[in-house]
Parts: sequence; C-alpha cells; structure tokens
Amino acid sequence: MRRVPQGATLVIGLGVSGRAICRHLERLGRSFVVADTRPSPPGIEEFRAAYPEVPLYCGPLSALDMDGAEEVVVSPGVDPEQPALAALRERRRANGEPQLVGEIALFVRAARAPIAAITGSNAKSTVTTLLGEMAREAGRQVAVGGNLGTPALDLLAEMPNAELYILELSSFQLETTPFLGATSVAYLNLSQDHLDRHGDMAGYREAKQAVFRGARHAVVNGEDAATWPLEPLPCLERFTTQSPQSDEWGIAMRNGQEWLMHGDEALMTTDALGVAGRHNQANVLAALAMGSQLGFPLEAMCRAIRRFKGLPHRSEKLAEIEGVMWINDSKGTNVGATLAAIAGIGSTLKGRLILLAGGVGKGADFTPLGEPMARFGREAVVFGMDAPQLDAALRDHVPVHHVTDLEAAMIRARAIAEPGDCVLLSPACASLDQFSDYVARGEAFRQGVQRFAEEAGRGD
Repeated sequence: MRRVPQGATLVIGLGVSGRAICRHLERLGRSFVVADTRPSPPGIEEFRAAYPEVPLYCGPLSALDMDGAEEVVVSPGVDPEQPALAALRERRRANGEPQLVGEIALFVRAARAPIAAITGSNAKSTVTTLLGEMAREAGRQVAVGGNLGTPALDLLAEMPNAELYILELSSFQLETTPFLGATSVAYLNLSQDHLDRHGDMAGYREAKQAVFRGARHAVVNGEDAATWPLEPLPCLERFTTQSPQSDEWGIAMRNGQEWLMHGDEALMTTDALGVAGRHNQANVLAALAMGSQLGFPLEAMCRAIRRFKGLPHRSEKLAEIEGVMWINDSKGTNVGATLAAIAGIGSTLKGRLILLAGGVGKGADFTPLGEPMARFGREAVVFGMDAPQLDAALRDHVPVHHVTDLEAAMIRARAIAEPGDCVLLSPACASLDQFSDYVARGEAFRQGVQRFAEEAGRGD
C-alpha cells in the first residue's frame, strides 16, 4: 500500500477544480500530493509536466494510506461518501483531526473581499451572470466564477484586488464547505437531480443548505419551501412570481402593465426585460434582491437587466418567424429545468407551446411535465432514446408526435405552429444519444432556426 507523506496536503481528483486546487496550494507554498481514482485521468501529462516533483497516485483510494495527510481536499467530482473516504473521515474525527474539505473551503480562507453565492437546481448560472453584470454596471471590481466559468481559487490569482466575489455553487461544492460566511446568498429552487450522488431529495437538499452557513443575507424562493433555511438567519428575503406580500420581491399589475416589484415599489416593467419567460422574471427578481443588499444602485441594476439577453442554450430567444417564437433551452437537461421553462414561457404566450423533448432521460420521472403541458401545450414532439417514456408521461395531457431526431422535430413544429405560439427546445434529457453535449444540440437548433428565418424571408 502506498502512503501519503506525513504532513502533506492530499488533493483528490485531477479535474478542472483539482488542478485549480493544486495551483492555489503551489502559490501558498504548501507541500501536496494528488490522487485520482481513474487509472489515467485526462490532463495527466500536462499535470506531470507542470509538477514533475509532485507524487500522483492513480487508482482505487483503498490502495492508498491517506492517514499521514495534514489536510484532505476533495474535488467536487469525487463522492466524499465513497467507502475509502467515509472511513478516512471517521478516523480523522476519532483522532480530533480536521475533516475533509473542498475547494470552496480553501477559497473562503483566502478571500479578502465579500462573497455572494448562488445555488439551486436550475438557473444559478443565469442569476450569477446577471448579478455580475449588475456589479460591473455599478462600478464594482467584481470576480465571477465557481461552478460557472473560472474556478473560484483561480479568481484569487486573476483578480487579487476584487471588491466582490460572485460564485455559482453546486451541491457537490457545498457539501465539502464547512463554513461559507457569504454576505449574500440565493437558493433559487430545488428539483430532482444528482440523486445518484446524494441518495434522495433529503440528502440533496441538505447538501445545498450549506450555502446558508454564516450568511448575513439570504434570498429564497417564496413558492418553494425546500429552498428555505432550516436555521434562523439575520436577514431573509423571498422572491415570487405572484403579487408580493410585505417586503417580498414579486410581480404585479400597475395601470394595465406588469411590473417587477419590491413590496409596493414598482421597479420596471416586465416587457423591458431582455429575457423571456416567467421563470426568467423570477431570476431577475432574485438578482435584484441580492444586488440591493450588496449596495448596487437601482438605476445601474435596471440598465444591466435591460441589456441582459440570458445565457446561450438557457431559454434563449433565437427568433420570431411568422409570428412564432423559437426558444433554445437545450440546457434543460432535467425535468425541473423543463418544468420551469414550460411554466415560465407558457404563461406569457398569446398562443400555445410546442415542446421539443427527448434524449437520455437518466431514469427521470417525466410525469410532472403533463399538467403544465395540458395548460399551455399545443403538442409535444419527442425524439431520441427516451421518447417512449416521454410519450407515456404526456399522452393523456397533450397530443404527442414521435420523430427520429431534432431536425425532424423542428420540421414538425414549424408545420403545426400558429401565430402567437412558441416552439421550445427544452429536452428534459441529456443529449448524448445523438449529440456530443447540450451545446452541440443547442447549436443544431440555432442553425435550423436561422435556416427557417432565411426561408421565411425569401418567401419559400
């Protein structure tokens, strides 16, 4: 059995975050070694070239004696509950040694500026990016990253003079963060995902609850009690897509127009937003609540909101062709994301919704999609490996049409769409049966929509 040298920091996982952890430890001058359960992890040659003197152990953790490590830092992609790590954690607890931590715990120790953190099953990238745009519009030196874009630890080196760090945080990152201590946090929503890692919804929810540890201000979903903290916090605000109560952030009618509201204060009309759908209006409200707490002027936040067009492949409005909206939500790879898109966009339409869905369902339960499709749907066009499961879940609620692939689904949608309708690609599935990833799927959809727009312009 190989042994970790006494007093070294053990980094487990050689992915994107693991390599960022190594760079951080090198900057600190700390001795470290790396372990990865894969026999030949991607990036191994680059790692060995960058750190020729650093020991790298590849293979089962059960074959590595980790007891000599001063600290064990676990990358987000590594399950801390696997037997070898669970046993190590128990031994360290019995000996009064520090517990296993992750990259964000190292970040918290080193950060010298306030932290704003966003988590949730869906939309956290959107809110993180928008809050960053608000901060820049307000003149702040802001660093944005975490689970989105630049790893958190790399932000410390790239922007050492940052006035604010805005982090998207996943449940995998939060479960190894003993104390976050953020100035403001948002917990946007909770829907079924990552149950292979967390065991059940209770475990998934518990992992995300770590975002509240030490928080001075929190924003939660007024329509989703699963996002609420289990312990009291100094300041708690709620957002809702309904008319706000008291100091809630919500949506209400004023003089025949729909407005984003903070309590009784009207902030801006919903038609001034650059993003589509009720769910995106909720995302904007969450960002407004955080930005207000962080001291951003309302005028600056509203300017950022008007310019913000959303992220690629996330309820991205591509075009309106012959009165029909085409929206790319290829990032909708789970049922919760697709539910949000259906309800968010469907509730704003004059016509009906045509849903394009299918791919690899990862064993998901599609039945929750039935009720909103009954309310808003004209037809569901299903394709890919798990099209039969989608059909079974939807057929009693909305007409369902089977096709072989996304291109055929788009042709079908164009044939049946009427002015005022929306064609929504939100597959509720991973893409790997027919595409390399959700980005490739979304780009194929974008190209098809561009082709339809050109044909409509020519009168084809």
